[in-house]
Amino acid sequence: MRTIAVVNQKGGCGKTTTAINTAAAMAEMGRRVLLLDLDPQAHATIGLGRDPNSFSKTLYDVLTAPGTGLADVAVRTGVDHLDLAPCNVLLAGTELKLASTPAKELLLTRALHDVRDAYDLCVIDCPPALAILTVNALVASTDIIVPVQVQYYALEGLRRLLEMVGIIRRRFHSRSAENVSLLLTFVEDHTMFSRQVQAQLREIFGELVFRTVIHRNVRLAEAPSAGEPVLTYAPHSKAAADYRALTAEILRMSPAVVKPGRDRMRGGLKKQLSAIFEGVWIPTRPRSHRLVAPIRAHAVEST
Repeated sequence: MRTIAVVNQKGGCGKTTTAINTAAAMAEMGRRVLLLDLDPQAHATIGLGRDPNSFSKTLYDVLTAPGTGLADVAVRTGVDHLDLAPCNVLLAGTELKLASTPAKELLLTRALHDVRDAYDLCVIDCPPALAILTVNALVASTDIIVPVQVQYYALEGLRRLLEMVGIIRRRFHSRSAENVSLLLTFVEDHTMFSRQVQAQLREIFGELVFRTVIHRNVRLAEAPSAGEPVLTYAPHSKAAADYRALTAEILRMSPAVVKPGRDRMRGGLKKQLSAIFEGVWIPTRPRSHRLVAPIRAHAVEST
């Protein structure tokens, strides 16, 4: 089973968006796909319309409870051929729970081995940190996709990530994380800066950089609030076309053909933001609070 880890220790680079939509595009092409939500924020779970707190077993149990496998936690999604192994905030406790566990870096590799005949592809949404969860994903993966936002700060952590991949390949298996590819995200072709960063990254990394880039697109921001990949939320959008092209490049196939048409006009948020904060304590400012007037220089007596 080909296993693709989508990883970058920097948040906000389009990692979860890439994991969800790449997995959905692969499923659209008829592949049997398992998406692992390995980020305690559970954004991949939420992005596919599921409540992280509604599951009796999650990836946390797979990694910490002997006898629980991926087949016990995987659930169907609204996309044909795409299953999800969900998580919730409990996954954040994995590091502490596994502190004394021998060979803890191999737990996910073993779990995936047990479902290798049930799926053609596995896509892993990694957390934005180079800790035990990400190490598990890197050891288990055959391929790594590193989404790189076309901004200067986004490039700073790339060196550390590549160093980590090198260490893992030397320590565990030379086939681990065998194929590393960089995906440029939030691309704006009309700005000189974006074009310059693209050109220099391609000059430095050559064929490691995907030909396909992911452009900044409002549909990518809207789709998670609808609990859908952009491929089903806005199948005729530029964003959907980008991810189909990326997936075709990964699989070395022609992009999936979408019948001509127009997307339903349903822009904007699809969920009330108040639902996110339901039951959460929200601090309130005391009614008697008043801003303290600044002290004027002439009001202070000299000593």
